[in-house]
Amino acid sequence: LIMIFRVTWMRRKYSGQFRRLSEARKVKKENIGIGLMGLGVVGGEVARVLAARAEVLGGQIGCPLVLRKVKVLEVDLAKPQAKEMGLELFTTDAEEFFAEDMDIVVEAIGGEQPAFDYLKRALASGKHVVTSNKEVIAKHGVELFALAQQHGVGLHYEASVGGGIPLITPFQQDLVANKISGIYAIINGTTNYILTLMAKEGADFPSALGRAQKLGYAEADPKNDIEGID
Repeated sequence: LIMIFRVTWMRRKYSGQFRRLSEARKVKKENIGIGLMGLGVVGGEVARVLAARAEVLGGQIGCPLVLRKVKVLEVDLAKPQAKEMGLELFTTDAEEFFAEDMDIVVEAIGGEQPAFDYLKRALASGKHVVTSNKEVIAKHGVELFALAQQHGVGLHYEASVGGGIPLITPFQQDLVANKISGIYAIINGTTNYILTLMAKEGADFPSALGRAQKLGYAEADPKNDIEGID
């Protein structure tokens, strides 16, 4: 919760740069190039949605969204999704990734590094950034927002808190005239699911964690969720 209020303050301080991505939509473009970093639970779903809803998204924006390149680890190349999408779309080389013509970089790697360095590079090269990485925003948000403002691009992080629940934007815009006296919430989605299984079904921790991983609620390395880092 401290992180939520901290990033809310950062959003207000650097509010000018957040309008630029929406303003850019008014510019007539043939297409908008997307670069995706990560093919885990979040990244894989982003890639699926971009492919499955390409026509709808293009209609809403006014021009097609084109996935130019996906930065992955070597192990990701063996995933069925990578083979279905076409291995030529993927790279393990950061230099090859950033050499592509992209307007927006979507970062779904997670963790502090190398994500932080990649985000700085994307912003410094004039690319808008969308990230689900709460750790990087919490630790380096001030620097990243300043960098985004300096280069006239947007840094968007709604997905970093609460999954698909709109949370950051209401705090930043809709509730600015309200005095918040308290917040009651679950620890995080993964932990809440595990604790529910243990309390209601009598499941032990390892099996509950395994079910969460199987359903995609937890990553293969669930450290950030189960150790309270998130």
